[in-house]
Amino acid sequence: MPRRLIVHAGFHKTGTTSIQRLLKRNRNALPDMQIILRPHMIGLCEAARAYSVSRDAVDLGFVQYEAALLAETMRRDTILLSSEDLSGHMPGRHNLKAYDAAPALAAAMTEAWDAALPGVEVSFAYTTRDAGPWLASCYAQHLRATRITIAADHYALVYAGSADLTGIVAQVQGALPDVNVRHFALEDTGGARLGPADALLACAGVPADQRATLTPVARANRGLSRRQRDALLALNQSTLTDTELRERKSRLT
Repeated sequence: MPRRLIVHAGFHKTGTTSIQRLLKRNRNALPDMQIILRPHMIGLCEAARAYSVSRDAVDLGFVQYEAALLAETMRRDTILLSSEDLSGHMPGRHNLKAYDAAPALAAAMTEAWDAALPGVEVSFAYTTRDAGPWLASCYAQHLRATRITIAADHYALVYAGSADLTGIVAQVQGALPDVNVRHFALEDTGGARLGPADALLACAGVPADQRATLTPVARANRGLSRRQRDALLALNQSTLTDTELRERKSRLT
């Protein structure tokens, strides 16, 4: 029966892909910890994303159901989950203006795990980022993955409120007053040998001498050049079919 469950639940564009690549690369070097990434909790991640759009009690029930199912796979004393989708869709998708579903999602998952795993200590960790770079990174991601047609400065104005990531963390803590909810900024952790994963592993109780033996990974998802951003925006504003658009984008990024 697990004794500790650490949930890294976001946020998008805060070094999460680099963290997950490092966890995957070093899984065998962390034998006392069960690492669960998105491919092994797709049901829970998709349920969380669905609730972030609908805010329907039935969809929140599916979140709890998937969390309880996932608990059946937890075997080691320490479990570490990592997926930004556990906080829902990235703002800018499906007309979402913030991660304001995150507190309800965290509370629902915690309730399910408390019931399925009596005595387990659940905690949450969030990675954050300064507003300006975060908004720019989100905009670049939308350029790649969606048909967004507004300029970067317009996007930053419309979605300025979504960049208060520490405010969302505070709301999660308010929803879970008896749960340890931590956060660390990419600006403070990105320069570490293991990048932001170092802070997360420290939160999970991995001692410094063990972290020093882990293999670093290259930084993931490097930013777009100005030329690439302009070209992607022009493609999004074109009359290309969705299939043609995907093909043209794939040549650029």
